[in-house]
Amino acid sequence: MADIHPTAAVAPGAVIGEGCRVGPACVVGPEVVLEAGVDLLSHVVVDGRTRLGAGVKVYPFATIGMAPQDLKYKGEPTGCEIGARTLVREHATIHRGSVGGDGMTRVGADCMIMAVAHVAHDCVLDDRVILANNVMLGGHVRIGDTVFVGGGTAIHQFVRIGRQAVIGGMSGVEADVIPYGSAMGNRARMIGLNLIGLKRRGFTRPQIHALRGAFRLLFKEPGVFSDRLADAEARWPDDALVAEIVAFIKAESRRGLCKAGRDLDAGDEDDAA
Repeated sequence: MADIHPTAAVAPGAVIGEGCRVGPACVVGPEVVLEAGVDLLSHVVVDGRTRLGAGVKVYPFATIGMAPQDLKYKGEPTGCEIGARTLVREHATIHRGSVGGDGMTRVGADCMIMAVAHVAHDCVLDDRVILANNVMLGGHVRIGDTVFVGGGTAIHQFVRIGRQAVIGGMSGVEADVIPYGSAMGNRARMIGLNLIGLKRRGFTRPQIHALRGAFRLLFKEPGVFSDRLADAEARWPDDALVAEIVAFIKAESRRGLCKAGRDLDAGDEDDAA
């Protein structure tokens, strides 16, 4: 029911689902589970307690589930999960979890991990995340759904990226980026909202206007930030998107909030249409 090339090394105990293809020179460890239709093109290594969801496709020389680059790790039984239909391109590396986290690295469904990107131990990527070429995630990074991270970007360990955000290429991200935000630079600073993404994904004009108002209040107005945060809650008490940003800011964080850059712009009225 599966197509396993004669040169592939599939260890006893590995579970290979219906319709899977394990190409030339691939190595599959004894605790690996490949769900239906997984395609390992060639020279792919999948190790550890790793599960690849249905329809995952992995390109040559990628490795998934290898031991974390953590000196505290001593071979404990940690794992890695990749969601359905995710694409892992050439030379990408996704490491399994460590004992310093909950022991799991998780990549959601319908993601794309482009060539030479690195997902470190205990990272959690929600669905539809795209990491462009050479993106580097430190350990314990959390990325919300439908986030795009531009090529060559490095994200510090424990940083949170809110959903629907965009990170410009060649950035160094040391602090949390709010949902729907846009950040870039070395070191990265908030430069506005992800207006293009919001419009493409069908957010309404009133929704975008509320986000713009809250963003400008939080990042452009003078005064104490905690007062501005409370003001945002009071001005948009029934807006779910603004409430999401406020909750994200209030949540526990080890890295703090990404600050505003000099060229900050929430987008003009015409752009928000």
